[in-house]
Amino acid sequence: MCQPRSRIRRPRLLLRLFALLAVVFGLQAAPAHGAEPTFNVIAFYDGTYDAAHISFVHEANAWFPQQAAANGFTYTATNDWTELNAANLANYQVVMFLDNYPGTAAEQSAFQTYMDNGGGWIGFHVAAYNDTSSNGWSWYHQTFLGTGLFASNSWGPTSETLKIDDPDHPATAGLPATLTSSVSEWYSWQNDLRQNPAIDILASMDPSTFPVGTDPNQTWYSGYYPIVWSNRNYRMVYNNFGHNAMDYATDTTLSSTFASPQQNQLLLQEIRWAAGQSGPITPPATRTGPIHGYGGKCVDIAGASSANGTAVQLYDCNGTGAQSWTAGDGGTLQALGKCMDVTAAGTANGTKVQLYDCNGTGSQVWQPGAGGALVNPQSGKCLDATGPSSANGTRLQIWSCTGAANQSWTLPS
Repeated sequence: MCQPRSRIRRPRLLLRLFALLAVVFGLQAAPAHGAEPTFNVIAFYDGTYDAAHISFVHEANAWFPQQAAANGFTYTATNDWTELNAANLANYQVVMFLDNYPGTAAEQSAFQTYMDNGGGWIGFHVAAYNDTSSNGWSWYHQTFLGTGLFASNSWGPTSETLKIDDPDHPATAGLPATLTSSVSEWYSWQNDLRQNPAIDILASMDPSTFPVGTDPNQTWYSGYYPIVWSNRNYRMVYNNFGHNAMDYATDTTLSSTFASPQQNQLLLQEIRWAAGQSGPITPPATRTGPIHGYGGKCVDIAGASSANGTAVQLYDCNGTGAQSWTAGDGGTLQALGKCMDVTAAGTANGTKVQLYDCNGTGSQVWQPGAGGALVNPQSGKCLDATGPSSANGTRLQIWSCTGAANQSWTLPS
């Protein structure tokens, strides 16, 4: 839950080492099979405080490279904040702050100059956090974001109905009047953003969504809570989301910030607008059909049952509804009206995969990996045919990613 945020900065040598490792492990991505890149995005992060924020950073640095490849931009992620300088920023049209903001005078000055000169910015959740111990950058918190100090938060993290306040902004093009958000903890602020003529609120909590929260002592029962907004004097958008639900005792992620297709559309349109390329993103078409796997078999729902907990297995391909999977934005795989799910949100090798009600949690997110792998980011494990065996009825499970044939899958095209 919300705790006092530390503004401790890591030694620069360590940050440079982390930045090098980020490059080694592929946190920079350019379009490979989608649109040709027309602009560049750089994302700054710390990834050191609060497991829920760290989880979001890891997830963002997996999701954004995929979206960059599909939507015509490049994505570079770094935790070396010294890269926030004029020479480096000249290479990028959009800057992101995933979980913090610059802490030195040089970095702050470079960022303000970049924004004053027409640069683009997208921020998330804790990148706006500012309590009485960390309120020294007036331009950022008062002028740029307009928030002032942090006031309160809802708890625990929840999915909510958001109302589009400005349907005419390019970031909200093509979206319905309300949308369902991903799961997040939500912040409120000292300043009433509605009273600031520079602030354009794009989305807020819809009145139908109250109460917000699960802890009675940290639940919002009514009021006006802006969630996404822009400052008319800059090419920027701030998003209140970016805090996954967590089992803190086991460090297990229980939700995905990218589980809402409509919120994802909003986010991608924000990025295009911040880069100076207004226009709606066409939501990706859903893909429905069989998932082919080990031994030429298909991913199948045992007995064609839609009951929660039904086994997901390998079986001879037969064209039935039990083998018809819909892969859409957000990373879910759905069949018979339910989602492919890691049992009990497990993370251990051998945890079985089942069919379950779609609930937006991290146990139902599957992202393409190397060699045809399907990776569950919550566990960091791959979808795996046990054994390995291709016999009819072979259960599917999660297992450490090995690149073996029993972890290679072909999704519907």
